[in-house]
Amino acid sequence: MKPDILTGKNPASVADLLVSHFLMLAEKNRAAGKNFYVAVSGGSTPRLFFEQLGSIPQDDIPWKIIHIFWVDERCVAPEDKDSNYGMVKEVLFTKINIPEGNIHRIRGEEEPEAECIRYADDLYRTVPQSGGKTVFDLVILGIGEDGHTASIFPDQMALLQSSRLCEMARHPQTGQVRITLTGLVINAAKHVYFVATGKSKSRILRSVLNENKRFYPATHIAPASGKLSWFLDEDSSQGIRV
Repeated sequence: MKPDILTGKNPASVADLLVSHFLMLAEKNRAAGKNFYVAVSGGSTPRLFFEQLGSIPQDDIPWKIIHIFWVDERCVAPEDKDSNYGMVKEVLFTKINIPEGNIHRIRGEEEPEAECIRYADDLYRTVPQSGGKTVFDLVILGIGEDGHTASIFPDQMALLQSSRLCEMARHPQTGQVRITLTGLVINAAKHVYFVATGKSKSRILRSVLNENKRFYPATHIAPASGKLSWFLDEDSSQGIRV
């Protein structure tokens, strides 16, 4: 099944699209009396997404039912400028009244392997299970110019097939340790949204979407639900044929 491609004029309009689709899914769960479980990523366009969520009137978003997890995290303190959690706290959590128990951060300041175990336990106890899998309502991903997604890099493809919910990873250039969801969890999600903006992403997007090159981790993201969407701007989508 081909993914959906949604295109905005620029990163801000892509963030607008992402907000509208996020709220649509959250409202659907609220109407059904269900919580809404989402795993989010860092990056410049996701930052715009969180900023826009923070500017919406509180009563328009069902924060009480929304549980926020992270796709990946750098092993740094939450106050560190590289912390994905720290970014979301700064631009969103300081502006909304989400229950503290609905925020499920990866504790990047802890010993990485022990934190993998603790975070996996939180995932298992909190996120709904189906067919032996942990099933998010939505996973929001980015893609690197090297084709990585989450913190699954081309030299660490085994993380796509790991039977664990989360794993340690290392940035191939800097050696920085990270904690990431595995392909098992990402591909079990009901919806997966990729977000990519800017001309620098157009080459890798053509390789993944047009040419289906299998040595890029992002190419292997294919949720069992079939509900895969790409949110792109005019610059990143140049040459995309899907």
